[in-house]
Amino acid sequence: MRVTVEYEGEELHFESDTPVTINEVLGGLGIAPSTVLAVHEGAIVPHTSKIKSDLSIELVVVSSGG
Repeated sequence: MRVTVEYEGEELHFESDTPVTINEVLGGLGIAPSTVLAVHEGAIVPHTSKIKSDLSIELVVVSSGG
């Protein structure tokens, strides 16, 4: 299965033979989950969501500070 990730203007790819969570995809790509929201078809999806087939997601960077 192939997960395509749009992140900061780049298209990244993550391959897996077994179902994975968005957290696992982010970790595999070296992206800290706490810094982004995952969006699929216009809806925010939890990082715990299991991906079982080819999928494209967009990552929106979350800004925080004080």
